[in-house]
Amino acid sequence: MKIATFNVNSIRKRLPIVLDWLERRQPDVLCLQETKAQDKDFPLLDLTATGYHATFKGEKSYNGVAVLSRTEPEEISYGFGGGKERDESRLIRVVIRGIPIINTYIPQGFELDSPKYAYKLAWFHRLRRYFERHLSRDRPAIWCGDMNVAPEPIDVHSPEKHLKHVCFHEDARRAYKNTVSWGFVDVFRRLHPDVQQFTFFDYRRPSSLDANKGWRIDHILATPPLATKCTRAEVDIEPRRAKEASDHTFLWAEFSLE
Repeated sequence: MKIATFNVNSIRKRLPIVLDWLERRQPDVLCLQETKAQDKDFPLLDLTATGYHATFKGEKSYNGVAVLSRTEPEEISYGFGGGKERDESRLIRVVIRGIPIINTYIPQGFELDSPKYAYKLAWFHRLRRYFERHLSRDRPAIWCGDMNVAPEPIDVHSPEKHLKHVCFHEDARRAYKNTVSWGFVDVFRRLHPDVQQFTFFDYRRPSSLDANKGWRIDHILATPPLATKCTRAEVDIEPRRAKEASDHTFLWAEFSLE
């Protein structure tokens, strides 16, 4: 099974990039974040014409998540469920071939003294509780998406300059790691313990891609029974070079399920 994740930064604007990648790479599952489209505006026909099933939840101009899959999901749920803050456009859970796949778009946080940053930290705590309710660390499960956290110094260029950044601050990293410690393994880092490979390159710094000044904030994680079956985990940089590219690029992983 090949699983991929991509912060598309507007599904309608980047649709050609997504369609090209699906055709070339043929993933079994592609998780998208920041689709920025209300459900009525999601390009469903264009995507289903490729043979993929599309599961999505969005809102105008912000957020939005989607899962494209070769086989129809056996189960689908949106958000945390119940309560006032369901966050349906930030979390989709599907079950494919018996494996729960949770696709998340974690809040970015804006600034350290902003309520949005406190909300980000709380979001990780809510997510851990969600895992406790809906998953078992002893059974296969996948969590992927744009986490808006670079976990270690190797995961961001010039880490000493970003200690107060909302995606590298010690509190954000601690909250993320606490959620991961519920029972997930970062499959890219498991296979590439010493490789510095980024998934995000800031638009505001046009030379960042060529200079390799980026962030690894998009992740694919699996519970231990599945993490040991991950045979490949790679970042495809080329879509970031495309015309009107997203500021993120594709991360994908293969799992041997036999």
